[in-house]
Amino acid sequence: MTRIALAGALALLALTAAQAQESPPEPAPATAPPESGGGVPPGLATLPTTLAGAAGTWDLSLEGGRRRCVLTLSMETGPSGRAARFPAGCRRALPLMAGIGGWLFTGETLRLVDRNLRPMLIFARSPDGLSLGATAENGERYNLVPLQIAAMQPPAAAGTATVTPAAQGDSPPDATAPEKPAEPPAQGPAPGLYALDRAAQKDVCRLDFSPSPDAGKDTAPVRVLPDCRDSGITVFDPVSWRFANGHMTLKARRGHAVNLVAIGEGRWRRDPEIGTPLVLRKIEP
Repeated sequence: MTRIALAGALALLALTAAQAQESPPEPAPATAPPESGGGVPPGLATLPTTLAGAAGTWDLSLEGGRRRCVLTLSMETGPSGRAARFPAGCRRALPLMAGIGGWLFTGETLRLVDRNLRPMLIFARSPDGLSLGATAENGERYNLVPLQIAAMQPPAAAGTATVTPAAQGDSPPDATAPEKPAEPPAQGPAPGLYALDRAAQKDVCRLDFSPSPDAGKDTAPVRVLPDCRDSGITVFDPVSWRFANGHMTLKARRGHAVNLVAIGEGRWRRDPEIGTPLVLRKIEP
């Protein structure tokens, strides 16, 4: 009996070992989380990793306050590295800007330097992964958020694909087709009065959108009404808007641009959605 029991135990061990050999396919579901989790957040791809990717327009702001500046980093070389351009009002909003002579990009660090190439602000990736942060010599903390830079161009193509993750969640593709046109509108924003909301701050500015451009024109006028409490918008100074491919583009007097997408009920948000939330919503006069 002892031999029979021993033989049975050995057979059971062999069967268990065989099952253990076949169990490795079980880790395969580990490949599913990256899909469900979305992988790397889309906003991470908007931050530059090369010199060429950093060129373009940025929103520079002082942490803990409302003072900000629209900063253009050019690939054009100058006596102090690459050329940095900004409206004259930036020197009033952010006095540190009076000493900026240019910019440099080394590794993943973006530096605003004075005319002697001495770093004034050394920006590195912020913990949120969506912006750059730097601390000045006086302890002030500054944030740099991309508005329209070269590094954002590939994600912009993927931006149209942001509709696909929702579609992938619905197995019948035909069932989603009738619902999609309601989200990306075929027509642009209705003309009239819009309120600008910044994060928890409501109605900080009001913008008046003229009717859609005529067939022969590319853009229509837009103006910021008096008593705007957002220095970023007054510095940006939008003067025209256009609508194409489901996106509304606000164009500044100096040529900068910000893209927005519809989020329903007459509201539009900045695209990509990075940094401080910016939402335009239609209101009655």
